[in-house]
Amino acid sequence: MNMKGRDILTLQELSPGDIWALIDECFKLKREWVKGERRRRDLEGKGVLLFFERPSTRTRLAFEIAAASLGAHPLYASASELQLARGEALSDTAKVFSRMVDCVVARVRSHGTVEELAKYCTIPVINGLSDSHHPTQALTDVFTMFEVKGKGRLKVAFIGDGSTNTCHSLLICCSKLGLDVVVACPHEFRPKSEVLEVVMKNCDVSGSRVEVVEDPIVAVKEADVIYTDVFVSMGFEAEREQRLKKFLPKYQVNRELVSKAPEDFVFMHCLPAKRGEEVTDEVIDDPKHSIVWLQSENKLHMARAILRSVV
Repeated sequence: MNMKGRDILTLQELSPGDIWALIDECFKLKREWVKGERRRRDLEGKGVLLFFERPSTRTRLAFEIAAASLGAHPLYASASELQLARGEALSDTAKVFSRMVDCVVARVRSHGTVEELAKYCTIPVINGLSDSHHPTQALTDVFTMFEVKGKGRLKVAFIGDGSTNTCHSLLICCSKLGLDVVVACPHEFRPKSEVLEVVMKNCDVSGSRVEVVEDPIVAVKEADVIYTDVFVSMGFEAEREQRLKKFLPKYQVNRELVSKAPEDFVFMHCLPAKRGEEVTDEVIDDPKHSIVWLQSENKLHMARAILRSVV
């Protein structure tokens, strides 16, 4: 699949073939990297701009290192450092980006911002996180699942806040590829209806099964993967106490809950984790089941696959 020049905003704009191509590219590049074959300079002379409105650890490190390892020049710029902070129109800024760099990785508060960037940029725009979607995380997650469990039909149990960007993108990615997902969450924290509508249409094509339930024990039954994320996402800190009352203790991934899962389940978390809230130490640090640190490392390998494919 030729993806040069393509945007990655939600994953819905990609075909299943596009997503498989990115996953296969990631497998290939990771094998080379692990063997010490780090000589690819496919992006020599290119510029990759990391335009961030939100804090980041893994996404920033992954794309900066990935760009540099492919020969590109990574440049980090927070919105507060640009003339946007003084009122310049985003459309004008996007046109400047297009004339100076070859790709924009945007980590933004509103998904409308990344959509506007894509509208006015003539270069690829990669959504490194918005309030409603986190496609690079989902690509990393599914790659990691296949790496550990094989490329079979897997069942993923997502426990906690189903309305997050992480859950939305995971649902889209899995439903494109024929993976099954059960989201266990309080009713008021279900995935957004517009996302579920798209996901169910994907299921009609791929054969995936997607369910939303309120009982986490039902979700983890026969699950190959148990996944959770923070209960209080960025931007919702003012709702912290109300949210924790809804999620705790029922939706915490702890020893009691995972005991209801198959013996060979794996645990995933996109990080950062709020230990003692959505997950306990004994689960996230379990050397037998937790693949959180592999998942984190794989953001670098997937970032390299994405940049090499679209830039």
